[in-house]
Amino acid sequence: MCKRIARRAHELGVSPRELSRDELAALCTVTISRFYRDRAVFDCLGARVLPALAEAALARGATALDCWSAGCASGEEPYTLTIQWQAALAPRFPTLEPRVLGTDIDATLLERAQSACYNASSLKELPASWRSQAFERRARLFCLREDYRRAVEFERRDLLAEPRERRFDLIVCRNLAFTYFGPDLARAALQLMVRRLRPRGALVIGVHEQLPDNAGQLAPWPGCRAIYQKAA
Repeated sequence: MCKRIARRAHELGVSPRELSRDELAALCTVTISRFYRDRAVFDCLGARVLPALAEAALARGATALDCWSAGCASGEEPYTLTIQWQAALAPRFPTLEPRVLGTDIDATLLERAQSACYNASSLKELPASWRSQAFERRARLFCLREDYRRAVEFERRDLLAEPRERRFDLIVCRNLAFTYFGPDLARAALQLMVRRLRPRGALVIGVHEQLPDNAGQLAPWPGCRAIYQKAA
């Protein structure tokens, strides 16, 4: 991080204290974003978690499954959720659709997310049948078809700034709050996410992350790594 800050300060001809908070945040995070990244996590989401959340949503009379991808970068994660739903779960739950909010503080990344066009390397972990179903080739890029884009909305938002009043069945916050935040901020972020989760909702974190010590309302989702369930 120090090297990145020093290099950027040299490029701008300023001292590090003159950089804005948003610029520092962009420099101090390492963005690695691919579709279906950490396959075992998404496999478990598709096999266990999303079906359970869908059944609960239908039981309360909902027509949408509300999801929040916090720190969504250039959109691969929230779009993965819609691709997975359409390919594997929509036939089973035809009256339910995903409604995904993607938030990030980096405006440049969000512009790329809105364009929904990606290099082949970003798609390498997606199942081949899903790639051909969800994307169309445009020169050297693969662009997501509209059917998979319309369920996702993006907002530029700091993680600790609560989204407008909304409850979520699923929150995905991987390799962000519990990697880059200090203990106090990590606890605050967790409290915010737990408040916004519906009872029995699911929180997904990075596979190498650990929850802060105020995670008493969350328990590991049986059989799934890095996925937790909120108490009823």
